Amino acid sequence: MPFDQSILLSEANRSVARRSLDEAVRQGAPTAFLSHSHKDAALAKGLQVRLRQMGWDVYIDWEDTSMPDRPDAITADKIRRKIVQLDLFLFLATQNSMASRWCPWELGYADGKKVNSAILIVQTSDGRGTYGNEYLELYRNIDEAKGGGVAHFHKSGDGRMLRGTARP
Repeated sequence: MPFDQSILLSEANRSVARRSLDEAVRQGAPTAFLSHSHKDAALAKGLQVRLRQMGWDVYIDWEDTSMPDRPDAITADKIRRKIVQLDLFLFLATQNSMASRWCPWELGYADGKKVNSAILIVQTSDGRGTYGNEYLELYRNIDEAKGGGVAHFHKSGDGRMLRGTARP
């Protein structure tokens, strides 16, 4: 089931213990690059909080103090390196990310650098619709599981949906 945007917004202000990326890797925690529209900063933060509660380390570019103030070639290079470095690529599917110029570019880059199973679409719903369809169906979805947590789904060879685990 898609993540409810109102719930992600309510999670955005919660505090969850942070750790460095190096520490997360040493601990064997899943690491993920979160592609999202900056217009959805609060949704991205809410998803990050949710996943951190489960032990994931989720990278959000605007939290990276080494990023330039304005997007440029350095920004693109840093994003490329993070996409390759981290275990998973998450695409936060919203009305804004679907209209973004950067998000589809990031997804395309990830598609060329990561195995398909390491790319997960985070479908969301906002009462007006559910986002994360069309070409995004090429990838697995990560959904909110009943009772909390997350689950991912992928299509089997015959098109049936198969439930996966919350870890990469």
